[in-house]
Amino acid sequence: MTAAPTQKRSLGLIQATAINMTDMVGIGPFITLPMVISMMNGPYFLYAWLAGAFLSVIDAMVWSELGAAFPMAGGSYNFLKETFGKNGVGKLMSFLFVWQTMIQAPLVIASASIGFAYYFSYLVPVSPIMSKAISGGVVILIVALLYRKIEAIGKISVVMWAAVILTLFWIIGGGIAHGNFLGPIKQINDGLTVNYAFITAIGFASVKSVYSYLGYYNVCHLGGEIINPAKNIPRSMFLSILGITVLYLAMNISVVSVIPWEQAKDSKFVISAFMQILAGPTAAKLVTCLVLVVAFASVFSATLGYSRIPYAAAADGSFFKVFAKLHPKGNFPYVSLLFIGAIAFIFSLLFKLSDVINAILAMRILVQFIAQAIGLLLLRRLRTQDFPFKMPFFPWPVYIAIMMWLGILLSTGYVMVLGGVLTTALGAGVYLVKAKLKKEWPFVK
Repeated sequence: MTAAPTQKRSLGLIQATAINMTDMVGIGPFITLPMVISMMNGPYFLYAWLAGAFLSVIDAMVWSELGAAFPMAGGSYNFLKETFGKNGVGKLMSFLFVWQTMIQAPLVIASASIGFAYYFSYLVPVSPIMSKAISGGVVILIVALLYRKIEAIGKISVVMWAAVILTLFWIIGGGIAHGNFLGPIKQINDGLTVNYAFITAIGFASVKSVYSYLGYYNVCHLGGEIINPAKNIPRSMFLSILGITVLYLAMNISVVSVIPWEQAKDSKFVISAFMQILAGPTAAKLVTCLVLVVAFASVFSATLGYSRIPYAAAADGSFFKVFAKLHPKGNFPYVSLLFIGAIAFIFSLLFKLSDVINAILAMRILVQFIAQAIGLLLLRRLRTQDFPFKMPFFPWPVYIAIMMWLGILLSTGYVMVLGGVLTTALGAGVYLVKAKLKKEWPFVK
């Protein structure tokens, strides 16, 4: 009898960091750059990007403790189960995570593909129908590329990572060569008054900047495929956040050193306009092509990570068994990949980018970010010896992360908050029906 295929640990620190960074960048910073400037409405908009970086570092400490302790496919699915109890509340929390992932993950993938189609229109005028065809086509091509062994995917990720770095370095280098790179830094506090209006503005702007940082934890979803996970999972996250923060700040400074922030905030294709001023229309089209490559790389990385979550839940017996199947030759969860890709394809045809960004955050914060932070607090009270990574100044980073995520949640707007709560409540209802039929917690005798 042939043994069932199992996942192999084949991704090292470089591949893990590349996967994180390609997921983090994507189309996000190019689309949200003018949004953040508009919301802050002043040269101090850089503080919104620093706020996003600070939250990412604090939250990465939570992910690092859990990811190093439980390096398995599925990330938060396993974290919630382990922290809240395998046979109690943990069953509900892990189910809710998979429940919202089946909606939220395709939204993330769709957001990048929609952004791809949006920026593509700079090169060639496209009709609304053609734009949908492009975004849907991106999802189909990504699934086709991911339908292969993880070793090959690791190599593809490094190539895409190189494209991301090349694009950002070109933009940053252009700003430096222009000769006014330090100008925006010197003017960062011009007109700044730290009051309620500023705090409110940075809260709303941080919804967009945090969206551009999301993905630093993607390596945790691939925990079962990471070499030396106790060290490489935390290292890859902090390296990713550090690298991306420097690149984001430098890119923003470069852009507004050429295009004044008063004009940049209203630009639809700010990176393309920036390069056209510096080097002409041909260079603008070339940088637009590179932005599209970066967006494509982001969809690739996000789809890779999310495809492992339903697989992990099904392999654990908490989700439909069909999702636990691995490809007989490639050893990857092909059913999960195809399903999430299909839902993402549908979402890419239905939604608008601005609504998707807020919906992504609202759905994730309660069940994933805040819940697993609380779960870590509970777990630390019971276990103190076997955490390969321990955050400094525990538990303060956890408390800060929870408070900041609550602030981001409220900033998404009451409609999105209500939608997130209702989705969670509906998932809890489905779980209770399922648990009663199977006589699981809380109906077990």
